[in-house]
Amino acid sequence: MSDCRLIIFLKAPRAGEVKTRLASGLGPAGALHAYELLVAKLLGSLATLEGVELRFAPDDAAGEIARWLRKGWSAQAQGTGDLGGRLCRAFREAFESGARRVVIIGSDCPDVMPVDIESAWAAMAAHDVVLGPAVDGGYWLVGLRALHESIFRGIRWSTSSVLAETLAICQRNGLTVHRLRELHDVDTAEDWQHFLQARQNLA
Repeated sequence: MSDCRLIIFLKAPRAGEVKTRLASGLGPAGALHAYELLVAKLLGSLATLEGVELRFAPDDAAGEIARWLRKGWSAQAQGTGDLGGRLCRAFREAFESGARRVVIIGSDCPDVMPVDIESAWAAMAAHDVVLGPAVDGGYWLVGLRALHESIFRGIRWSTSSVLAETLAICQRNGLTVHRLRELHDVDTAEDWQHFLQARQNLA
């Protein structure tokens, strides 16, 4: 659907700057390798989707993430600010460019499939906000059909209360919410072992 947009937030693959919680056990190089495996798995799964936009950080990383682009995909810097500010900017620019149903995901959840994105787009026909709950209390997907900046303000990012805080804001503002299936982020050593075991089981 031409009015639908998927945006994926990514970090430059730089040792010491990605998967820092994993680095305590794997070391910076090991954490970088893990990050690249996770991104490859995610982008490979979503390769059939058209018009995907990769939003990268830091802003000088265009050359480093170019190899992750597929035919018809685009890349743009996230810009400055905290996560909430960067999410607002991405949504705003997507709507200004003509998109009507916009979904943003990160690179921490390798199990996201095209059907998850398509389900989010479909749910926006009847809901203001779509959220993909993560097991750790955050969310792996946020989808909007109009910009509601309030859901990104005052959130304690990278904590186990992100989803609850977001849902509370939606309720206060009378925004209808649709929840997708719950998925695991890969942030800790335990998460990483779970991912490797699942990968081995599929081999």
